[in-house]
Amino acid sequence: MSLRNAFLTIFISLLFAGCATIPAQEMSEARQALRAAETANAPRKAAEEYARARKLLEQAEDHLSRQEYKAAKGVAREAKGAALEAREAAMEAPDPPSPR
Repeated sequence: MSLRNAFLTIFISLLFAGCATIPAQEMSEARQALRAAETANAPRKAAEEYARARKLLEQAEDHLSRQEYKAAKGVAREAKGAALEAREAAMEAPDPPSPR
C-alpha cells in the first residue's frame, strides 16, 4: 500500500467516524413507551409526566428532521424514560371516578 493510499484510507475512516447514524432504535423505543403510557391511561392519570414525555418525543423528532442525530438520540432516550415514568405513575394512580 502506498503512502498516499494509506493517508486516503485514514482520511476516509475519520470522515465516516464523525458521521452519526439515524437513531431509529431509540426513536422506536420512545414511541413504544409513549404508547404503553397511553394504554395505562397516563394522559388522564399522570398528565404532567405524560405531557413531558410527549414534549420530549416531539423535540427528538424535531432534531431528527434536522438531521441532528446525536441530539435526537439523547432526547429520544429521555422521552422513553419519561414515558416509562408516566406509565408507572398512571398504573399506581387510583382510577378517576366515573361520570354519572
